[in-house]
Amino acid sequence: MSTSGRRVGRPRAQPRPDSGLSPRQELLAAAAELFTTHGYTATTTRAVAERAGMRQASMYHYVGGKEDLLAELLEGTVTPSLALARTLLVDGSRPAERRLWELCRFDVELLCAGPHNLGALYLLPEVRAPRFAPFRAARADLKSAYAALLAATEAGAALPPDEFAVRADLLFALIEGVILIPRPPAPALPTATADAALRLSAAS
Repeated sequence: MSTSGRRVGRPRAQPRPDSGLSPRQELLAAAAELFTTHGYTATTTRAVAERAGMRQASMYHYVGGKEDLLAELLEGTVTPSLALARTLLVDGSRPAERRLWELCRFDVELLCAGPHNLGALYLLPEVRAPRFAPFRAARADLKSAYAALLAATEAGAALPPDEFAVRADLLFALIEGVILIPRPPAPALPTATADAALRLSAAS
């Protein structure tokens, strides 16, 4: 423990300019860059540690390994939207159409945030492993929240069950489909996608 009361980390291999990030955040930033540019399988823990400016052994002082880093990156693309969705579901002060649009826009903005396309990591076969069950569960809950908001709209409530299921699937697929758009995305993309999502789902 240092005299300032802060925990002292292990020595770095190559000191980097002060980014203001904690060691764990630096590891996540390094993993995000390497996983999306070089591929998850091709990225070693040594490469992540070196990119974060620390020794490989020091990395395990902050994270359990590559799977932990990937899990946290994935969950970070879903949990903020899920939290907003749960708030919007119980907000009866505004029309469901407006709340659904707000979720769509927020979710697209989150998926497009940052310099690296973390949503593309959804396509990794490794994400089917048990370690990533919390991410898959959160993503399924988010999809259900979209469907619940759609069902609360006038148009959604009027749809036959089979057609509603198709519209709900299309809605969620359109939002997540922004991960296929090359970076950097246009600033207008979140609003344009939210507008298109409501038209597609017949909620506007």
